[in-house]
Amino acid sequence: MMKNMLTRTVKKTSRTGRRFILSVVLLLCIVIMIPVSASAAYYNTYSTVATLGNANDCYVAQGFAVGSTYTYSVKINNDETKAVIYRTNMNDGTTALMTNGDNGTTYATYLGHANDVVLSTINGEYYMFVVTMNKGNMSLVKLKYVGATYYKVGNYTIQYNSADASMSGVKITSKDANNIYFLFKSGKNFYKGTLPLTANSGTINVTSAFSINIEDALVNGNTVSNITSFAFQGFGYYNNSIYVPMTYENVSIVLVYRNISSATGTIYADNNLSFRITSSTYSDLFEIESVGIANGDKLWFNTNRRTAPGDTANDGVHYFNNYSAS
Repeated sequence: MMKNMLTRTVKKTSRTGRRFILSVVLLLCIVIMIPVSASAAYYNTYSTVATLGNANDCYVAQGFAVGSTYTYSVKINNDETKAVIYRTNMNDGTTALMTNGDNGTTYATYLGHANDVVLSTINGEYYMFVVTMNKGNMSLVKLKYVGATYYKVGNYTIQYNSADASMSGVKITSKDANNIYFLFKSGKNFYKGTLPLTANSGTINVTSAFSINIEDALVNGNTVSNITSFAFQGFGYYNNSIYVPMTYENVSIVLVYRNISSATGTIYADNNLSFRITSSTYSDLFEIESVGIANGDKLWFNTNRRTAPGDTANDGVHYFNNYSAS
């Protein structure tokens, strides 16, 4: 009798142990199967490295690009007949007004709205490409620069579906021994175009690449209720991702889109990385014009900033605090 009771007790204990072990294993499997959500990275403070002047009555900041040591910011006058370029040292903020080497002035008359800029090294020499937002043979302009002096060396027609097109953003995604591969932007639509490496004129026939969804983009975990009222600007490209700034009054946001090389159709923003500046100091306008990654993988940008209508003293070059693209 005692033996039977002991046997039943052992069997019962064994069954209970097995059930406990199975429960633990099942729980561990469930935990492993559930994806771990990383907390969203959000950046909403910035540092100013330089304030940009208003030479030649050019009060409006537009295109922007970053190199290894300097940023390049374009400002235009009200009727888009003059444009100036400022070169800012990212390490100490020293800013110089660049000289037009073709005529000795400090402005150019052919850059139009100059909405975005991209830099390129070709055969050991330095160039910048500027989208003018004009149609026709001056829709993209090529400048060669040596130090703080630039020279106009090329201009191109951009066409889409055999019609002249106006683009508001430009970046270079890659180069090879023969060609430069561009990514252009107009509003929410992006286009691919190719140019022979050393060509100084010609037509760039672009093809549709993808469009971006903005309505569902999360900024610090939430959609932006009036995002369709935000104005598009230039954009940044880094490591197969694009950084897209948008502005509404004194609020600027930057949305990030990944895996651009294989993107088609409509693509969606990275919900785990977003940027926003809501400025009470520059309550009339805080407008990020374009962005770029450089110098310790910081996200750099230029601005139009106004404390009140008519304020022209606060446009600048900046970077987001604590962000590294690495």
